[in-house]
Amino acid sequence: MTDETQTETTKERKMTKTSFAETINSGKLMATGLQANAEAIARRGISADFIATLNTTIGNVERLNAEQESLKANLKAKTAELDAELANLNKMYSEAKKVVKLAIDKTRWLEFGVTDKH
Repeated sequence: MTDETQTETTKERKMTKTSFAETINSGKLMATGLQANAEAIARRGISADFIATLNTTIGNVERLNAEQESLKANLKAKTAELDAELANLNKMYSEAKKVVKLAIDKTRWLEFGVTDKH
């Protein structure tokens, strides 16, 4: 592998986005590792408060993700409801438009919002 090719491959790996599940898993593994080695890492500035905050943040992210997924499901259901009602409106409008075109002189179609010429 040439240096240029190797650099491109490294860039591609760096550009790959970590998935939500991978991020959560990494955070949990980090928290577990930090707790298990609290004494050794305390000398380098990671305190018990930091570990507790990390665990709280992981919990918050999981809770917010669950809320977001619930909202997405509700939005999907509401979108289906809207689409059905919109289809009904279009059907009713089309039916009314046909009746207007048959029953009303075309010089008055604009009163009904019908802009067709014939």
